[in-house]
Amino acid sequence: MIKIYHNPRCRKSREGLAIVEASGEDFEIINYLEEVPGKKEFRKVLGYLSLSPEQLIRKNEAIWKEKFKGRVLSDDELIDAMLEYPKLIERPIVIKGDKAVIGRPPEKIIELLK
Repeated sequence: MIKIYHNPRCRKSREGLAIVEASGEDFEIINYLEEVPGKKEFRKVLGYLSLSPEQLIRKNEAIWKEKFKGRVLSDDELIDAMLEYPKLIERPIVIKGDKAVIGRPPEKIIELLK
């Protein structure tokens, strides 16, 4: 089953969801702003993405600039920041099996679903 970490207010996330819907495969939508993943689950997602926590952070978000910019943070601290402020998480994230992509550009989702 496909999982999509989705923010309905984000245009790219809505585009990603449309691609997943069009695939005809079963999928689960996780509105991560309301259903914040646990730390263990989030680490698993990072592993599927093969990214460091820092690579998943939206550094143009106001909350990042106000609270974290210029600070040296460990991976654990970065994960804690994203889980406390889920707007910092890059989106959409689409998972299929043990592989995942950030849907920017949306074509990455198409490749994952092939």
